[in-house]
Amino acid sequence: MSDTGSIDPTREQFKAFMTAPQDTAIHMLNLIRLRPLAAYPEGHPNHGKGMTGLEAYREYGRTSAAVFKRVGGRQVWAGKPEVVLTGPLTERWDLAFIAQYPNSLAFAEMIRDPDYKEHVKHRQAAVEDSRLIRFFPFAPGEGFGEE
Repeated sequence: MSDTGSIDPTREQFKAFMTAPQDTAIHMLNLIRLRPLAAYPEGHPNHGKGMTGLEAYREYGRTSAAVFKRVGGRQVWAGKPEVVLTGPLTERWDLAFIAQYPNSLAFAEMIRDPDYKEHVKHRQAAVEDSRLIRFFPFAPGEGFGEE
């Protein structure tokens, strides 16, 4: 189990996220590697219960769903990674999904919500490593990479 994974954005990453255009819909690619056992901190009601990372992540999804929907978020694609075709063979992901938000301010509203701040503790306990990448969505053209 690694404690050096990327779980939460740094201050610099969040600042860059918020300085990008804020008036358009955004897609957020989520790549998630789960811990074998959730790492809840002492004092959390789930500490020491032996929950898996997947169980804790599902709890995060269930508890944060109302806030996610309230800010206009929706999941537009989800999948389970199977095989790395290009990229480091040591890099593996357990879950992948794309969440859509009306704009970056909606995402910021979600993560600043007091209820969400409690719910995200399940994500922090569940995740060993992750990538969260902001995209500007556009309709695909005929060829790869074309609008």
